[in-house]
Amino acid sequence: QVRIQESGPGLVKPSQTLSLTCAVSGVSLTTRPFHLNWLRQPPGKGVEWIGYLTWANTTDYSPSLRRRASISKDTTTNQFTLRLSSVTPEDTAVYYCASAQGQVTTRVAGVWGQGTQVTVSS
Repeated sequence: QVRIQESGPGLVKPSQTLSLTCAVSGVSLTTRPFHLNWLRQPPGKGVEWIGYLTWANTTDYSPSLRRRASISKDTTTNQFTLRLSSVTPEDTAVYYCASAQGQVTTRVAGVWGQGTQVTVSS
């Protein structure tokens, strides 16, 4: 059974770098076609795909976030990290990670964590 758990700081100040962790269990991280997706849902808005990291350690990002987002993994702990630099209040959202066999853009696909709230405020 795949289990996903996100964690993060909760509150981040503008211009800082946000760092979130996703712990994954129950699935091989190095077997094709594993993808670990990061998504977010701002208050009152729909789900937005941020990017993914694959079994082959390749990445892809949303064009709107590509310059600020970075996804990495630690295979010794089965944890993935999302870093988002130069945050603004517009980055306030619930952040999710989702395990799937490809890109995930809606909740109908993949196994999702419960999400972690991030608020950007001074």
